[in-house]
Amino acid sequence: MNKMKRLFAVITIASLGILLNSCGKQKPVEEKILPYTIYQKELPNGLKVATVEYDSPGIAAFYAVVRVGSRDEVEPGKTGFAHFFEHMMFRGTEKYPKDKYDVVLKSIGASANANTWLDRTVYHMTGNATMLDKMFELESDRFMNLKYSEGDFKAEAGAVKGEYTKNSSNPMEALDEAMNDTAFTSHTYKHTTMGFFKDVVDMPNQYQYSLEFFKRFYRPEYTTLLVIGDVKHADVEKLAEQYYGKWEKGNFVTNVSPEPPQTQTRYCHIQNPGFPPVVQLNFKGPAYTDTNTDVFALDIISYALFSERSELYKKLVVKEQKVRRFNGGAFFTRDPYLFSINATLVNAADMQYVKDEIMNALEAVKTQKLDSMLLTETKSNLKYSFAMGMSSPDAIAENLAYFTWLTGDPESLNRCYAMYEKVSAEDLNKAATKYFDKMALTIATISPEATSPFAGGTPIDKPKL
Repeated sequence: MNKMKRLFAVITIASLGILLNSCGKQKPVEEKILPYTIYQKELPNGLKVATVEYDSPGIAAFYAVVRVGSRDEVEPGKTGFAHFFEHMMFRGTEKYPKDKYDVVLKSIGASANANTWLDRTVYHMTGNATMLDKMFELESDRFMNLKYSEGDFKAEAGAVKGEYTKNSSNPMEALDEAMNDTAFTSHTYKHTTMGFFKDVVDMPNQYQYSLEFFKRFYRPEYTTLLVIGDVKHADVEKLAEQYYGKWEKGNFVTNVSPEPPQTQTRYCHIQNPGFPPVVQLNFKGPAYTDTNTDVFALDIISYALFSERSELYKKLVVKEQKVRRFNGGAFFTRDPYLFSINATLVNAADMQYVKDEIMNALEAVKTQKLDSMLLTETKSNLKYSFAMGMSSPDAIAENLAYFTWLTGDPESLNRCYAMYEKVSAEDLNKAATKYFDKMALTIATISPEATSPFAGGTPIDKPKL
């Protein structure tokens, strides 16, 4: 499963690597970063279909974006089901059992996979554009006709437990789980995509609930089809009507409890003598919107402070060599999530010093104006690194999917990059003042010590497997 971890390995949304290929046949659309028309249609049942006609001879990407993730797991004791269905959807149907599904995929020169995260589950297939009809048939069948026995359910639930066990052996995964649980008290971002361990253990007993979960969310109003490549939008829309037109609309709406304001610094800690020391600073951040400069101001700040070109990186990593890896920023999410800074240290004795250096840099952003040339260069880098990544139907589809699960509208991609141009140096000061609040901070650490160097208390134990 591609869990799409918090923005530790990536500095900005630009690093998601979406693509623009100037060799396409269409004329660029003025002032849009995606120079191709996004054709959109909504079926009477609520299913949305978006097509980009892209010059990729013989190749098409078919993505089904379901706006359900671990965020939507609202009942106590019922976490991990969004991820579970990522697995279960490959179990097959009566018409296309798993083995037959795999054979048909191979026969049409296609590959398929899926991934789950906080806000979504995405199923993707790439293959021969002339076999688009068969892609539609295969995908619509499992979305509309998935059927599994209780035995199959328990077998897959066991596989999910095995994946959890494997992931939890990684100290960074364990810290991620502990940090989410500490940073959030009410919102479902409190648990990771894998779910709470006690719920994963109990999952084999939740067969009836699994049927209810599928009935709730695997519905046309939660789903957007993205088809990118050597296709015509009129053909795509006809196929959508043919294969998905009879899919019945549901009526379930998730009621996610909002997270109350955080009023004091929180701490979590994992003791691990054999792992490099880690300091994470996690501030509460905003939800994604393509109309508020806060989101984009924070993205610019992350690049200015934590990229390899930043003065702080040069000091801590290059000159002083106290830090092995250093990065930070925030993923765009549907609800308010986190702005996180991650530093992996050489020596645990330097944890306080490194934390203080990061906090000093964040404080400075509240009052000092970013150099106008640096601001211009940062915006340019964000824009053009994003654009130059355009190289395949999959890359376009992946990034349109990102904005689709955030807003329900793939055109948000274009609005996003228009917003960067509107961010001023004053906006950076305002965003830093608003979000870099010590009372809204969760500090997560790994070290050889039994407790956090920043607060007393009992360390977080790994779940008993």
